[in-house]
Amino acid sequence: MRTKINVNLLKDFLSEEDFRQIEPFIVHASKLLMEKTGRGSEFTGWLHWPSETLQNKSLLNEISTCKDNIDTINPEYIVVVGIGGSYLGTKAVYDALKDNFAEGKNRKLLFAGHHLDPVYHRQLLDFLADKNFAVVVISKSGTTTEPAIAFRLLRNLLQKQHGDDSSRRIVAVTDAKKGALRKLADKEGLQTFVIDDDIGGRFSVFTPVGLIPLALAGFDITSMLEGAAEAEKELSTHFTLEDNMAMKYAAIRQLMYQKGKPIELQSTFYPALSTISEWWKQLFGESEGKENKGIFPASLTFTTDLHSLGQFVQDGLRVFFETFITVKELKSDIEIPLLDDDSDGLNYLAGKSLSFVNRKAESATQLAHSDGGVPVIEIEIPNISEKSISELLYFFEFSCAVSAYALNVNPFDQPGVEAYKKNMFALLGKKGFEDLRKELEQRLND
Repeated sequence: MRTKINVNLLKDFLSEEDFRQIEPFIVHASKLLMEKTGRGSEFTGWLHWPSETLQNKSLLNEISTCKDNIDTINPEYIVVVGIGGSYLGTKAVYDALKDNFAEGKNRKLLFAGHHLDPVYHRQLLDFLADKNFAVVVISKSGTTTEPAIAFRLLRNLLQKQHGDDSSRRIVAVTDAKKGALRKLADKEGLQTFVIDDDIGGRFSVFTPVGLIPLALAGFDITSMLEGAAEAEKELSTHFTLEDNMAMKYAAIRQLMYQKGKPIELQSTFYPALSTISEWWKQLFGESEGKENKGIFPASLTFTTDLHSLGQFVQDGLRVFFETFITVKELKSDIEIPLLDDDSDGLNYLAGKSLSFVNRKAESATQLAHSDGGVPVIEIEIPNISEKSISELLYFFEFSCAVSAYALNVNPFDQPGVEAYKKNMFALLGKKGFEDLRKELEQRLND
């Protein structure tokens, strides 16, 4: 793997003996995953998905055909409708790779159905009213409230714009046989791709869930799969902390948890990677946070957050450890110019690159936080590209499953997510929830 982990700043917090003691538990957790003998093992279809998809070209060929069909419409925008794992992986890759300002080779991705804010969705519909756009709707059931409402709104707009021809502009990623979206797709003749039953949403970025919208936007999904497959090959064939970086990361997390550090901060000095942290928070939060256990995942983007939460990280409660995501080589840079009067006092930086300044700020922050009692890990990717980002994402998927098994929880379920849904259905007046509605309304009004 080209992704590297640096633990030099952990020396004051963890000993070699700590690693020797934790290693048997991490090895056992890894074997539960690889041998598919742990809880939730029926949802480990993602483990070999990258390599199998590259070997069997059928899915890539289907995606290529889908892209050709959408290209005939030539939409300027692709609206991705989904929530949780149905959109976060896509947005993480997209935000990392997109050009923030210039018109490039890639179509713009917009996102809907990941919350219920009426202002956002009203603005989105108004923006799209005179635009050429297509929709990728991602939902196994088709009835999850947030994306179902957004899809209804967008489909209504497409029908107003294009009438019976609107179906050509919709791609559905859903269940193979059942569910409301599958029924609609079959009825309307929509282009469809399947969400396999053995892959949960937060582990689905390398399936059609992520590949379809990113391919339609013009990104290199073959390189994505190649990066993930390289990580898959290495992580699934080595089972020591020395040789398996994901196991080592899982071991560090568990040791930190045992030493009273129940919060992990994922920090980066590269704003393009900040949405990866959002995806990472769902991955680890939903996988580990159950049975009153788990490490709480939080994120920071520097140097911005050094001027907001930096004080707390430096001097506040010592309840967290910090994982920095850093980049070895950037695709562009800026040289700092010389100013004749040096009015801002920055001529000592003249001729140096902005990346040089950013890296020194990064190193300074790591050292300061470590000196302040925050254990620091650094994970370095070689560059920001489809291949490197995907290698990183697969690394996190693998380490997450191992870490959760080491906590003795099921990495692949999320029973707590249903609690708010029942209350929401009741308060919205959904049929079958009448008694609960009365109870909740009385509680709210007392």
